[in-house]
Order: sequence, then C-alpha cells, then structure tokens
Amino acid sequence: MSIELIKNPDERNDPPKPLLEHLMALRDMLIFGATAWALCVIIAGVFSPYILEWLKSPAADNKDLLQGLDLTSGFSVIMSIAAWGGTALSFPFLVFALLRFIFPALTRKEKVIILCVLVFGTVLFTTGVGLAYQKTLPLVVTAFQQINAWIGLPVETIRIEGYISIILKTIIAFGLVFQLPLILFVLGLFGIVTSEALRSKRRIAIVMAFILAMFLTPPDPMSQLFMAIPLCLLYELSIWSIWLRERV
Repeated sequence: MSIELIKNPDERNDPPKPLLEHLMALRDMLIFGATAWALCVIIAGVFSPYILEWLKSPAADNKDLLQGLDLTSGFSVIMSIAAWGGTALSFPFLVFALLRFIFPALTRKEKVIILCVLVFGTVLFTTGVGLAYQKTLPLVVTAFQQINAWIGLPVETIRIEGYISIILKTIIAFGLVFQLPLILFVLGLFGIVTSEALRSKRRIAIVMAFILAMFLTPPDPMSQLFMAIPLCLLYELSIWSIWLRERV
C-alpha cells in the first residue's frame, strides 16, 4: 500500500475538491474495483482444478466418492469456485480502491485505526478459515458418512456440487463469525458498548452463539460445537479487550 495513503491531509494542505472531482474519483474507484474483481474471477476460474483439489482435502478417504452426476457439473463447479474464489482474491484490491478514495479526507489517527482493523480482521478471518478447513470440515464429512452407515444408507457417490456448497459455506461462515471480537472492540472504542454491558449479557451471548452455529454450520453436533465454543471464547476476549481499552 502506498505511503501516500497514510499521510495526514492537513500536512499536505489539500484544498477542498469540487463535487465533480469527487464523482470522478468515485467513478475511478468503481471501475478499478470492478476490473480487479473480474480479473480475479477469471484467474480463479483458470486455476479451478487446483482449487478443487484443495477443497477435496477435507473429504480425506471419501475423495473417490466425489462425482459429477450431470453434464453441467464441471461448469457449475467452475462457476462456484470462480465466483467465491475471485471475490476472495480481489478483496485486497477492493479495499485498496476504497482506501484510496476515502483516506484523503481522514486524519492520521483515523487512518491508523482503519489499518489496524483491516490487519486484525484479516488475521481473524484467516484463523476462522483455518479452523474450518483443518478441524471442522473433516469431522463434518466423517459424521455424515457415519450417520448414513448407521441408518443403513451407505453412500457410494457424493454429488460434487452439494459437497462444494457445504465446504464453501462453512469456510466463509467461520471466517465471518470470527470477526465478532473486532466488531465489538470497534463498538467499544466509540463508546457504543461497554465491558460491563457485555459481561451482563454473557449468558444470552452463549445461547446466541449456539443458535448461530446451528444455522451457519451443517446439521451435525461436532461442527456446531467447533463454531459455538470459539465464538464464546472470542466474546470473552472482546470483554477483556474493551475493559483494557476503558482503563487506558
């Protein structure tokens, strides 16, 4: 990211820009973002065979059961990977375009806060994705196969479109819910919530964590626990981080 983005506009003494220049800057931002997204979607589509192999890994011993059952299965998988993968790949470019548009109007302190939020948000999102990919998804596949065997319906073929849908939704859900402490900390930073208020709502938050996990994960207890328990821990982390901020 350019050093120019973190300079204080007051130090440059930039004169106020007319509305037309703001509209042109907004147009340039939208064009840059749309172009970056389209290129990243194309790149993700080109590399979809390699991405698909990565997505198959949680299936472990069930990889051979993953099959395309329709003539358009391959095209559907490419489109899903291109859309989701391209959006994830283009995210840094979209953020850069947005920052380039809004940073000239911000103070140095505001810029530092935004950059810190982006860094910690990326770390938390990556942590959530890693937990889903390494721990949760292998258990999900195994649990479903065990349920099928127990009920007497052994599955000889797994429809690839349904499998990819479960994998992508679980990974994204984990990445997004891991933003909870960052969101709460930002709200605490602006005085919207306090550590005492969060502490008093702890029991409600625990119940809501399990309800959220029930809706965002596949319907098996293990995957729900793997989301709900970290959510409760992150909520507790949010309380302590806001408490420390209040003492500064």
